Amino acid sequence: MIVKTPAEMAEALKPGERLFGLDLGEKTIGIALSDILRTVASPLQTLPRTKFSADAKILVALIVKHGVGGLVIGLPLNMDGSEGPSAQSARAFARNFDAHRAMPILLWDERLSTAAVTRTLIDADMSRARRKAVVDKMAAAFILQGVLDSRLQVRP
Repeated sequence: MIVKTPAEMAEALKPGERLFGLDLGEKTIGIALSDILRTVASPLQTLPRTKFSADAKILVALIVKHGVGGLVIGLPLNMDGSEGPSAQSARAFARNFDAHRAMPILLWDERLSTAAVTRTLIDADMSRARRKAVVDKMAAAFILQGVLDSRLQVRP
């Protein structure tokens, strides 16, 4: 089920269910995981992309392993807010995954997420090789944290 807002996502989740954040690149999928209170996003791993069915199978195994109840997928909009081929690809991934495993999916504006993460890693004096290894999962965490910060947390 594709949801439109963080509030709809929060309503669709059960207490204690985590969220995955996904940064869909052409060659890799960056994956981030929230805590059970949905306050903090942490980078989890980078998955090399293959065929959709193989990627979905790995994601489902990770979803089960980590108690994930919903996905936040980065939607790479153009700077003017329009959708290009990358955004259409993200929407197609969401639709295909929803058909593969029913769970709430939120598409979240990810403009400049990779640039922001890259700048932070450069400021931390991280080598180019190390940045390449972590940037996708860090971007996924950046995207997921944006949703978490928009008041998706579990209320006491």
